Amino acid sequence: MALVSGCSWVGLGDSDRKSTASRVSDECRWNRSGCIYEGSYEADERDYAEAEARRLNQAEMARLRRSAGN
Repeated sequence: MALVSGCSWVGLGDSDRKSTASRVSDECRWNRSGCIYEGSYEADERDYAEAEARRLNQAEMARLRRSAGN
């Protein structure tokens, strides 16, 4: 099973979260190794990481579809 890691901050307001997530996403795009977590997970953290990776992947697919005009 492959796990794609996404960068995210928890606990921010919705508008702050979007702008911060966008900034962090840009940072991850240029320095992917900075977004890869190689330590062990705490209870339920793996489920959160997988769900967040899935959400980020879906958002990126939607962005790519929009930019392709589909």
